[in-house]
Amino acid sequence: MNVSEAVRTRRSVRAFTGKPVDLDVLKSVLDTAQLSPSGGNVQPWNASILTGDPLAQLISAVAGKLPQGPAGQSPEYDIYPKDLPEPYRSRRYGVGEALYESIGIDRGDKMGRMMQMAQNFRAFEAPVCMFVHTPGYMGPPQWSDIGMWLQTIMLLLREAGLDSCAQEAWSLYGAEIREAVNIPEDHIFFCGMAIGCRDVNAPINNFAVPRAEVQENITYLGFPD
Repeated sequence: MNVSEAVRTRRSVRAFTGKPVDLDVLKSVLDTAQLSPSGGNVQPWNASILTGDPLAQLISAVAGKLPQGPAGQSPEYDIYPKDLPEPYRSRRYGVGEALYESIGIDRGDKMGRMMQMAQNFRAFEAPVCMFVHTPGYMGPPQWSDIGMWLQTIMLLLREAGLDSCAQEAWSLYGAEIREAVNIPEDHIFFCGMAIGCRDVNAPINNFAVPRAEVQENITYLGFPD
């Protein structure tokens, strides 16, 4: 698989098979991803990777908080800007509606949507979940570096025949994650990443995810017509 194929076939997978992830493969991916670019070679990423009982215990701890709704959450940051304007709002809600439609959950089915949302905190049944954090004094440039590292990991996972889902939703339960993985007090928790093999037949892994036309985001200057 070349890079273009990895980019085209990568997607946020929300239904995994139970097939275990080989530790040697995971280590190889992370060793290579360590070559990801970062401003000033700071390499601001830190992570703990859970499987088996440690992951099950964290999932259980968060499950105990879910019935409390927002009162049980301890957000590390705002996942989206408040009052997100267009066109970003429509992009965000559009993909959400496509997701729910793919699994037959209507707009008015609040319980169904809540149950699907809760699957985030089971890592969508993935056998492995990585939890990413960075020192709190790091700024937007370093968070961008972490994003480049995460994208590199996701593409390398595709090359290795694995899949992933980067999950900022885990940041709602920072207290439980900190207890499970012992994140330093001066670090901010960023996201989880579910890792495993996709269920290729699951509708939630097959709905179309539209992208904006390139001209909406990119301007070319100085090139010949």
